[in-house]
Amino acid sequence: MSESLRRIVVWTPRALGLLFAAFISLFALDVFGAGYGFWETAAAFLIHLVPTAIILAALAAAWRWAWTGAVLFAGLGVWYLVMAWGQFLWTTYLIVAGPAFLVAALFLASWLTRPKGR
Repeated sequence: MSESLRRIVVWTPRALGLLFAAFISLFALDVFGAGYGFWETAAAFLIHLVPTAIILAALAAAWRWAWTGAVLFAGLGVWYLVMAWGQFLWTTYLIVAGPAFLVAALFLASWLTRPKGR
């Protein structure tokens, strides 16, 4: 594998993991229109950012160990499907869990293409 292709395989899941965390954090913005007071809004906003913190923690572990990223992001996708099953249309599951599975697959590809001497 060429060095430039290997760099793409290594950095793509990391960049998409950051974009996935940013996408999930957008859902926390709905608390600002809920009519709460300042402290209630701040608390609700922080609570809504917990999934983003979990994704960022998984990404931090995956940054060093790609196989860990494959397992963690696949686990996050499965966890979402189990917790939300039957509540939404199938497109919602695809939009939320799909990127987690994609990042997991890319971390797996990154791990499989790593130099073997490390």
